[in-house]
Amino acid sequence: MQVFHHVASLREALAEARSNGKTIGFVPTMGNLHDAHIELVKLAQQHCDLVVVSIFVNRLQFGLNEDWDKYPRTMEQDMARLRAVECDFLFHPEESEIYPNGMDQQTRVVCPAMTDVLCGASRPGHFEGVTTVVAKLFNIVQPHRAVFGIKDFQQLAVIRRMTEDLCIPVEIIAAPVHRESDGLAMSSRNSYITAEERPKVAVLNRSLNWVRESIEQGRRDFAELEAEAKKRIEDSGFQLDYFSIRNSRNLEPAAHDDREITVLGAMYTSAARLIDNVSLEL
Repeated sequence: MQVFHHVASLREALAEARSNGKTIGFVPTMGNLHDAHIELVKLAQQHCDLVVVSIFVNRLQFGLNEDWDKYPRTMEQDMARLRAVECDFLFHPEESEIYPNGMDQQTRVVCPAMTDVLCGASRPGHFEGVTTVVAKLFNIVQPHRAVFGIKDFQQLAVIRRMTEDLCIPVEIIAAPVHRESDGLAMSSRNSYITAEERPKVAVLNRSLNWVRESIEQGRRDFAELEAEAKKRIEDSGFQLDYFSIRNSRNLEPAAHDDREITVLGAMYTSAARLIDNVSLEL
């Protein structure tokens, strides 16, 4: 695995690969890699000749009271994981390489659709940080295909819209949610869950699946389903951020005649914010 810290050297290496007819896959991450990240890399390898993984903890997508400074940095372990699956290139830049003129002066990429609801409502500015850094990384790597996990369903939808709106020639591939044995979606923030909380956090996934099954069985009282799921989660001792039944394509509240529906939820443990979702087609 070749490791790059600078845009110029990465571009030079990728230009040579392109000249040799190689297709390039890209997996952007913030590090602290776990099995779900490795599945993204493996999926990219299935679709491309070589794969670039980036590790960059993007300060721009963290809010004022969020955990940028505490976000786990596990570079040695991350590199070992990537080498084990024969990743080709790792891009690990300093912040000054990504934001050479400083964050305050950084040109921003703003997607007005789907960014002020759900996670966007409780994390103002978050998706502006995501779209800005992903657009920059797309320009740096210029991949043929990029892989994102469905666990971050709203992020995936926003990136797809940004890519379409800006005519970026990158195919977005969605990777299935990778889960623990009890259904908990894998996340870098799962390390914040306490031993006491761990047996109970699967209530989020169980509640999502209960709502999905209820809709498949014919229920259309979406507000009541959301309220019942909210009570299940709060009765388990967790604070709910949101629990919402949405149209899968535009993330508007689901209508009774919608055929593609995604149920999304986010809740807080004592030190972590967990998100998850399930989708269905009727």
